[in-house]
Amino acid sequence: MPDSKLAKTAVVIVDHGSRRDESNALLKAVVAAYRDASDWPIVEPAHMELAEPSIAQAFAKCVEQGAARIVVFPYFLSPGRHWNEDIPRIAAEAAEQCGGVEYLVTAPLGLHGLMMQIIDQRIDQCLQQATGGGEPCEICQPGPGCELKSPPADDAC
Repeated sequence: MPDSKLAKTAVVIVDHGSRRDESNALLKAVVAAYRDASDWPIVEPAHMELAEPSIAQAFAKCVEQGAARIVVFPYFLSPGRHWNEDIPRIAAEAAEQCGGVEYLVTAPLGLHGLMMQIIDQRIDQCLQQATGGGEPCEICQPGPGCELKSPPADDAC
């Protein structure tokens, strides 16, 4: 990352936020894995609502670490009101609170080409596990994993 402007760029990965601790913990795991896999010097988690750190808290933490630009990545599957309105509004407020730091809100995951591979991998792993041929995925662990269910014999389509 030779460009000094890029070296001062932080990434904030934003999910919706939840009242469930295990859902919020998943974002922390995603951010930790992304930190390890990427070259970005600063990567922080944020929740749009319902949990902390908030987007404003993540912006402040990035600026404290020397960020001059913040890339906000909505960890969402689809574009919608949160991506189109809420996150840009909250990010603008946070940027202003941080002295007008430059920021960008990226597109969500959407129909990225690799999503088809990810969907296929998850289906394969869960189907193998549910039919007795594999371990539960990281989402289902430490629980029993996915369970193949059969309707009562008298139910028909």
